[in-house]
Amino acid sequence: MSMTSDSQLRQTLSAHLDAWVSHGGERRGADPCCSEGATIVTNGTAKNILLPGPELRRDAADTVSAMAVAVSEIADLLSLGALAGPFGAATGRWSAVDPQRELDVLANTRVLDALAAAPVAMLVSEELDEPAMLPGKGVLAVAVDPLDGASNADTNAAIGTIFSVFLMPDRHPGEPILSGGHQLAAGFAVYGPQTVLVLTLGAGTHVFTLDPRRGEFVLTAAHVTIPVDAAEFAINAANHFHWDEPIRSYVDGCLKGADGPRAASHNMRWTGSFVAEVYRILVRGGVYLYPGDARPAYRNGRLRLAYEACPVAFIVEQAGGAASTGHQRILDVPVTAWHQRTPVIVGSRHEVEAVDRLHSDPFPLGERSPLFNRRGLFRV
Repeated sequence: MSMTSDSQLRQTLSAHLDAWVSHGGERRGADPCCSEGATIVTNGTAKNILLPGPELRRDAADTVSAMAVAVSEIADLLSLGALAGPFGAATGRWSAVDPQRELDVLANTRVLDALAAAPVAMLVSEELDEPAMLPGKGVLAVAVDPLDGASNADTNAAIGTIFSVFLMPDRHPGEPILSGGHQLAAGFAVYGPQTVLVLTLGAGTHVFTLDPRRGEFVLTAAHVTIPVDAAEFAINAANHFHWDEPIRSYVDGCLKGADGPRAASHNMRWTGSFVAEVYRILVRGGVYLYPGDARPAYRNGRLRLAYEACPVAFIVEQAGGAASTGHQRILDVPVTAWHQRTPVIVGSRHEVEAVDRLHSDPFPLGERSPLFNRRGLFRV
């Protein structure tokens, strides 16, 4: 990931958002979005799309600005560590899907407070069983994981915040709530040695670093591009026994190095923090896998579609990467429940495509067989 020039370094997040509101930008990859509800025909089927006009872009920009305030406040809270009290302690309650910590509650409160004055009508949060309807009269909704990887806070490891901005759902009973391809904006923050905010508005992926001296985010990497090839993968290897054959085949092939079907040495990484893994991929490439597996509670993976997988998929695709369930592009998966889970394979395009091919191959075991290794009988 290359840094921006000295002249670009002067651009703040607010200036970046103002430029987008004034001039827009051609949306790349994801379905375009339109406040007027234009209609297009795709494969013979008419469907509504969105191309955000100036008013909708202004609302989205104001919402992103509000989320940046929440991120700054969460960063301040985290920087105090144990001085702020035992916020790593469990509350004894569960969020929608995971054991809840005091820190999760505090982060969620920061997000709610920051969005109170934004043009947002609804907040979907990992920490709330049901969406919270906000007092504003806006047309937007935000889906958020207020503190991704919160359990890592005790070990002073990188954790983050993930969010998505989209139009309020307008659907008939039985229809999907939304599609990840209809996001107006998506971002995630990483709280590490620096606090960074990774953002897409549908026209590339950009990285902003919080300058504590100025109290604002400043552009430090524009139009990030993920290498299409990589030799690094991130997965929780402790689940190897439970993986489906395509995932086991891919990982075993990577571990075989130059003599395996991948024909290259690979390094494995695992921090247990989704945002930290994805940020590393943005910096130097790689692939992150949290697949579904044989355990009943994990057949559909562990990550949530609306506020973890969809925003990260939008960001990664805008940086030239790919995001898949192994069977389907994540941004094409309909959101039918706010806390719906999904398998996630995200990162360098060629690596994601390799995993997808193994899922579509009716005989993936061949990739693990010595007969098909680089020096095997059936390798050319």
